[in-house]
Amino acid sequence: MEAELLGPVEELKGKDVLEIGAGAAQCARWLAAQGARPVALDLSHRQLQHALRIGGSFPLVCADAGALPFADGSFDLACSAYGALPFVADPRLVLREVRRTLRPGGRFVFSVTHPIRWAFPDEPGPEGLSVSASYFDRTPYVEQDDQGHAVYVEHHRTLGDRVRDVVAAGFRLVDLVEPEWPAWNTSEWGGWSPLRGNLIPGTAIFVCERD
Repeated sequence: MEAELLGPVEELKGKDVLEIGAGAAQCARWLAAQGARPVALDLSHRQLQHALRIGGSFPLVCADAGALPFADGSFDLACSAYGALPFVADPRLVLREVRRTLRPGGRFVFSVTHPIRWAFPDEPGPEGLSVSASYFDRTPYVEQDDQGHAVYVEHHRTLGDRVRDVVAAGFRLVDLVEPEWPAWNTSEWGGWSPLRGNLIPGTAIFVCERD
């Protein structure tokens, strides 16, 4: 929000915005507070139930990001915070659908865990600073239940893969932002910490426009 990658905050008022992979719709809730008209979409009914419990005066839509249930040119802007794209085998399907539903000149801003993450173990201490896997290994990360069914799948794409996907879907890549670890953040969670965050990026944000 502070980076204003969707545009100046004062210009969000009245804009139709689609949040993809919305989860509990945190971004949509913030957008609504700025006067925008957001729609929060997620494949998970459970996540949307959580969003409903929190509340908000905007639509919640349960649908596949690769087959968006909206007409062409329905939105001025679209955004996704770590949603949808890392969890599909062919992200170009999602990107093409987003482009289709954007009006000419519309902007799509999405964030993913920075691809370099895949080369390092998820450890916040010094042991998390040594490369443990190939950055170029695109084997998906899969968690299975006791019956061997996949319950969580995340697909690795290199930074170059992401750029090519954006361009192949018909977008113009306006910016690629790799936020630096803020000095005020002394927290540790998961594999991240000030030690690790000051050395390698944790997030990649792609700013794309439909010409």
